[in-house]
Amino acid sequence: MALTQVSSNKCAGGFQKVFEHDSTELKCKMKFAVYLPPKAETDKCPVMYWLSGLTCTEQNFITKAGSQLAAAEHGIIVVAPDTSPRMTTHTDLLSQTALPYRGCNIEGEDESWDFGTGASFFVDATQEPWSTNYRMYSYVTEELPRVINANFPTNPDRMSICGHSMGGHGALVCALKNPGKYKAVSAFAPICNPMQCPWGQKAFSGYLGPDRSTWEAYDATVLVASYSGPQLDIFIDQGRDDQFLSSSQLLPDNLIAICSEKKIPVIFRLQPGYDHSYYFICSFMNDHIKHHAKYLNA
Repeated sequence: MALTQVSSNKCAGGFQKVFEHDSTELKCKMKFAVYLPPKAETDKCPVMYWLSGLTCTEQNFITKAGSQLAAAEHGIIVVAPDTSPRMTTHTDLLSQTALPYRGCNIEGEDESWDFGTGASFFVDATQEPWSTNYRMYSYVTEELPRVINANFPTNPDRMSICGHSMGGHGALVCALKNPGKYKAVSAFAPICNPMQCPWGQKAFSGYLGPDRSTWEAYDATVLVASYSGPQLDIFIDQGRDDQFLSSSQLLPDNLIAICSEKKIPVIFRLQPGYDHSYYFICSFMNDHIKHHAKYLNA
């Protein structure tokens, strides 16, 4: 599991790093960010995984969310992978500047911003040409934790998951499909019922095919209806002025209704004046890390 360090910056007493590795699940090189709090110099630490939203790389979260101070305070390692299979950068020989490869060279993966590169939806694709590379669900839940636990001072039994928008959908799905694996789950403006919204219908049709029954395995609202694992306290923040809330892409009411019916605890905060951006995320990031710390450090 050889890692190549891409960058390292001192931050909040610890280090914000980015690494690259060859992914066996995704059949390409992948980048992930890892924040190592000061406590990691002497002790093993729990891990919070962060899944970002549409179009994002690992950089959006580590440069905009302001998570490092709270992670340092609570002694939590924070891991943020890229959002889809995406080849590494290469150097243009004429300009000597770093240029990104465009995804995995799959025809059509860069035709739209909400499907393909930067838009994996954290599923294991079953349809060609996506099924070889677009296996982000298995990457996030299986391969990436193995890489992190093998290379960093983690407590492998204490992990949690969090995300935003498409990544919030991914975080909820990962927690609900793996009872007991994650000690806590939270999300900012998650896509809660992708089977019923345009984003999800487009992604699931492409990655999973026309049989809608196969989509149910990646829909948090469907999964929560049949959840029977240990108690999972779900924490969601949603901006009231989020344009994607008003356009029915997120559908949190559908998830909350099923949680209420199944008596699954959910804290849902509708935040007045906030939109879908990282300005919203950084405003409440400390609350989410405190939520995770309550369970990770118990």
